[in-house]
Amino acid sequence: MQVRWLSAFLDFPADVFGSEMTFWRAIAGSTVSPPRGDRREFASLEPFHGDPHLRVQRIDDGPGGVHLDIHTDDPRAAATEALALGATLVSDSGTHLTLTSPAGFVFCLVPWSGESTRSRPIRWPGDAISIIDQLCIDIPHNMFDQEVVFWTRFTGWPGRQRTRPELVALRRDPALTLGILLQRTDDGADDETGALPVATGHLDLATNSVADEVVRHEGWGARAVEHHPHWTTMTDPVGRPYCITSRNPRTGD
Repeated sequence: MQVRWLSAFLDFPADVFGSEMTFWRAIAGSTVSPPRGDRREFASLEPFHGDPHLRVQRIDDGPGGVHLDIHTDDPRAAATEALALGATLVSDSGTHLTLTSPAGFVFCLVPWSGESTRSRPIRWPGDAISIIDQLCIDIPHNMFDQEVVFWTRFTGWPGRQRTRPELVALRRDPALTLGILLQRTDDGADDETGALPVATGHLDLATNSVADEVVRHEGWGARAVEHHPHWTTMTDPVGRPYCITSRNPRTGD
């Protein structure tokens, strides 16, 4: 499979769809495309330069979250590869297929529509530069090694250990706006039921000034949860987690 483009999909419950889209549009510095879909449930957050890599969806059930769209020439052939590596097919919608990774992270295989122009970071008042450019997959510790093998083999991108042992970054394709980071969490089996947690995802923003970005996001209703030397963990106005990181906003490194 050749990954032609990556999109992070923010799945919003219907009762917060409008306010959540307003918040993420604002912090991304984007406009919103006309709605599409049978129920007008999809839209893209369109950057001022480049092709969209952030998209939103209104959902009817559940708390929502983040999933990944992988744009490729032949989604069905890609699905065959993913299944052979341990993925599970959830649904076949004709135009796209929904699967879960071995640790349960939801992703879709969709036809490539020619997206090719990487988005540029935005310079804000005060000279902070930022861009939402990374999807972090949060993986229960007992599934981490298997998940790293799955994503490196499926994408064809080798993993690179970060300075922290719980982080593995897939090699970034310089032609794509979005990168993928794999993070091992402390989640384990539920003591009462024995049920295993599944992998989830959150978005990461790269900036040259974490402190300035935190203040800007707080002005839109976000809240800082944890401060670390190189990133701050935030929650958006409805409690969705994401991170503001000190990575290079132009390269993602």
